[in-house]
Amino acid sequence: MKHKRIRPFNTSDTYPEQKLDNDLCQAVVAKGTMVFVRGQIGQDLETSKSLHMGDPAGQARKAMENIKMLLEESGGNMEHLARIVVYLTDIRHREAVYRAMGEYLKGIHPVSTGVVVSALARPEWLVEIEATAVIPDQE
Repeated sequence: MKHKRIRPFNTSDTYPEQKLDNDLCQAVVAKGTMVFVRGQIGQDLETSKSLHMGDPAGQARKAMENIKMLLEESGGNMEHLARIVVYLTDIRHREAVYRAMGEYLKGIHPVSTGVVVSALARPEWLVEIEATAVIPDQE
């Protein structure tokens, strides 16, 4: 059972000036087991080493790779994503981060909120992405 996506859209329609291509929606109706994924950054989960210094797109890709891996370890997959929250330390990183993030969200349409913050837990981190997924109950 897939989650019900309310008013799906692509950011190329809503933000044409930014040349983004992310599949999102306004709401997700989901039933099943909830998985809350801690905010992920450009960090190797095995070594805790920070990666992609100064590269917001690289950090976003690594954060999304971490989210994918953690969802799989939880018994789910990226199609179970219901919500993501993106924290940026600089609004100028938005386009690069959302392009990288969009590579992992094609056809999924989670809800998304973006927030600009003054800093993250370490000064080298430029983006943090947290996720909520719902793994459907077996029928």
